[in-house]
Amino acid sequence: MELNVFFKSVLEQDEAPVVICDLEHTVIYMNSAAKERYHLDLTGKSLKNCHNAASNDKIDRVVEWFTKSINNNKIYTSYNEKENKDVYMVALRDEKGALIGYYEKHEYRNRETEPFYAQIGG
Repeated sequence: MELNVFFKSVLEQDEAPVVICDLEHTVIYMNSAAKERYHLDLTGKSLKNCHNAASNDKIDRVVEWFTKSINNNKIYTSYNEKENKDVYMVALRDEKGALIGYYEKHEYRNRETEPFYAQIGG
């Protein structure tokens, strides 16, 4: 089975929005959580069309920072108090370390309240 099927399944199972862009800022993939959150599918469109000038400038600066070093791979961009989550931009690199794109990563701070293995009877 093709490995991409597994990768896509991982992204689709993630409850956090995932929006992946190439270096031209074209959205190449949005998981279901992202489409639901943003109420649209931007696949094939420029991410920059959805942001104001200040945000676009920050996106450009982050991508430039990603290109400066193979070690520049994750940057903290915001905290969403309402949802209690941190948001990051993360570099995507090929097998040789060349920058090929980026994505936005959401990390929720809320502790899980579900009991361990609850769905299968503990």
